[in-house]
Amino acid sequence: MAKLVLTIIELLRQLMERQAMRRVESDTLTEEQLEELGLTLMRLEEKMEELKVIFGLEHEDLNIELGPLGRLL
Repeated sequence: MAKLVLTIIELLRQLMERQAMRRVESDTLTEEQLEELGLTLMRLEEKMEELKVIFGLEHEDLNIELGPLGRLL
């Protein structure tokens, strides 16, 4: 169950990161927002690494196979 939950969280983290990069590239963020966004993404990535260690998972473990759709991440 932990593998599935962490996989979903990792997928959402990657989507948030991509959206953040689009906002950065479109120059729609203030310096304060940019700083907060960077810190938030760093903290989320650190927490994901911590949880993977706790549950004994590697990044590759979160890239589950979706049959004909291919791999998730």
